[in-house]
Amino acid sequence: MPDKDQTVQHFLDLIKKSRRGKFKVYIGMSAGVGKTFRMLQEAHALLKNGIDVKIGYIETHFRKETHDLLEGLPVVPRRKLFYKGKELEELDVQAVISLRPEVVVVDELAHTNIEGSKNEKRWQDVMEILEAGINVISAVNIQHIESLNEEVKNITGVEVKERIPDSVLALADEVVNIDLTADELIVRLKEGKIYKAEKIETALRNFFKSDHILQLRELALKEVASQVERKVETEVTKEYAKKHEHFLACISSNEETAKTVIRKTARLANYYHSNWYVLYVQTPAESGDKIALDKQRYLINNFKLATELGAEIIKVENRYIAKAIIEQCEERNITTICIGKPHLSLIKVILASNVFNELLKKLSTNNIDLVILS
Repeated sequence: MPDKDQTVQHFLDLIKKSRRGKFKVYIGMSAGVGKTFRMLQEAHALLKNGIDVKIGYIETHFRKETHDLLEGLPVVPRRKLFYKGKELEELDVQAVISLRPEVVVVDELAHTNIEGSKNEKRWQDVMEILEAGINVISAVNIQHIESLNEEVKNITGVEVKERIPDSVLALADEVVNIDLTADELIVRLKEGKIYKAEKIETALRNFFKSDHILQLRELALKEVASQVERKVETEVTKEYAKKHEHFLACISSNEETAKTVIRKTARLANYYHSNWYVLYVQTPAESGDKIALDKQRYLINNFKLATELGAEIIKVENRYIAKAIIEQCEERNITTICIGKPHLSLIKVILASNVFNELLKKLSTNNIDLVILS
């Protein structure tokens, strides 16, 4: 029989979900595909149909076609504040909640708020508005999704600093891809519809190369397909549900390897809509009084990253890493273990460790997959 507290919590969660506003997100492969334009078109359509819709924050980037669409739409005044001697503007979350429109349009979901704001990120502002029971339409580019950060960096050579956790996108009731071909996007850029004239040549040489756009487009299409599949599985029918997976990402105190393992496992878990865990086994060599401060910092940062991506953190002390992994697999019904690529060849590791042999045997007899991530 289920625990009474768990049953109560489940019912509370259902009540909160029913009170929460609906969340729609437009995704694009890059700036300039038309996300803001589409949001404003939708706002006009809603207004025409008698829906109380307001513009919470829109960034037109001085694009005339987009700016013209603001005409006739009620706008919530922005919050003005001074930062480093300049007057800047932010979304006024409290004003939106006080006005209580049926729908509010909030652009630039990955935006970092000005220092001194209540929330560090705009996506946190949006969560607050949704919790107040107000429906939100927002937009984000594919490169701002946390678990895709490294893939985007590999494609474009640019590390995107402003990111949103995958869990934010998972909360969306509807995700819509705004799609253009690479040629159409480049034509828009050359016509000055995305950036000012002085920025066009630089953009064409960097982010807006045709092969970059194609790869980003593929990422956007895959992401939206995954979100649609999640909706089908949770809301339409159980027949299409995949095998119930439980992923275990095993990390060390190595910063970069751990980040890769975390992000790639997050992608896998997101695809299967499954629970996943991050395991760090603290050996005597890395006990609290012996571990280097920089490694401690790396671990804390990586635990934070994993939590933002939806993982449950497991930290155990054990002299034998493989043995600790086996124990966690048994305790949590793990179906797939994800580890980083070993520094030694796999054969050497297997030959050098009886416990690793034991791990491989255990995985084999329990049908647990081992994924070695490059």
